[in-house]
Amino acid sequence: MTDRESYIALNMLEKVGPIRLRQLLGRFDSPQAILKASADQLERVQGIGRDVAAHISHWEEAIDLSAELDRIQQFGCSVLIHDDPGYPPVLKEIYDPPIVLYVQGSLSERDHHGVAVVGSRMTTPYGREAARKLGYQLGQAGVTLISGGARGIDTAAHQGALRAGGRTIVVIGSGLDFIYPSENKSLFEQAGAQGAVVTQFPFGRKADRQTFPIRNRIVAGMSLGTVVVEANQNSGALITAHMAVEYGRLVYAVPGRIDSPRSKGCHQLIKQGAKLCESAADILSEFEYLFPPSHLPEDEGPKPVPGVPLLEDEAKVMELLEGQELHMDELIRLGDFSASRMSVLLLSMEMKQLIRRLPGQVFQRLDQ
Repeated sequence: MTDRESYIALNMLEKVGPIRLRQLLGRFDSPQAILKASADQLERVQGIGRDVAAHISHWEEAIDLSAELDRIQQFGCSVLIHDDPGYPPVLKEIYDPPIVLYVQGSLSERDHHGVAVVGSRMTTPYGREAARKLGYQLGQAGVTLISGGARGIDTAAHQGALRAGGRTIVVIGSGLDFIYPSENKSLFEQAGAQGAVVTQFPFGRKADRQTFPIRNRIVAGMSLGTVVVEANQNSGALITAHMAVEYGRLVYAVPGRIDSPRSKGCHQLIKQGAKLCESAADILSEFEYLFPPSHLPEDEGPKPVPGVPLLEDEAKVMELLEGQELHMDELIRLGDFSASRMSVLLLSMEMKQLIRRLPGQVFQRLDQ
């Protein structure tokens, strides 16, 4: 049995984990020696009680390593162990780095300087657009975007990076054979082609409340900095931000409306010392030694989708919607349009993907 196979087996044992593995490796010379040890030998290691020792010594009864190795081959993924050159070096610096990383796609040197963008699953249009914008700008600058692939802010950030042709890493809280949320299947496939989908969980492990915090520590651990876009005060995104602080990484927060519960967590982070973030330039300015000014994305403000010609009236509506969301009645009043003309104009602009219709006949300009 190789080191890699032994680490995969130890990772499949739920009672082991990275911290206990470190204790075991301090006593035994190799992962193979751990799996060959008797329960009595294992129990002598600090932090390894009788139940854990028995669990490890009977590992062949608890897991099916052969089946797992077959699934890895069939799925076409790779498995990184701590000693592999491709194992993210910044992830090695945290106190409990994953025993193994399952990787669908590939990790590269560029990913060593990634930035995490995270936030709530329950979002506002403003939050999703801000996340897409940051993802797009980071992708433009050649920075790998890292997030958790969840609904809401995570998804929007990944979409922005992919749209810019950039690299993105999706860190999931399940085995690679479970897509959660299911509607993100095509997003995960794109990420695997333009970056990677990674997890520490073996095949067959479904996502649950226990796996998400474990996933969050990898998101924070793989990143030089973590940006929180929208989060209420109980959001898991704040857990990721606090982990980033523990790891000595930078934390940023995007401000929002003062009356929105979705912005409470971000405003709390800013009060506690997080850097206020309005664009990718605020993030990358902290890492000028990695990303010189020439790599910073231009922040020209909102602009229409490339290649779509603007009519005079459309340009006027785009100008009215710059930096704000407006009700149809407000657009009619401010633009001095008739109701019928405005209805036709808004429908045409929606079809051209220049604007987005929000609930209550409110309209928002679509930015790059």
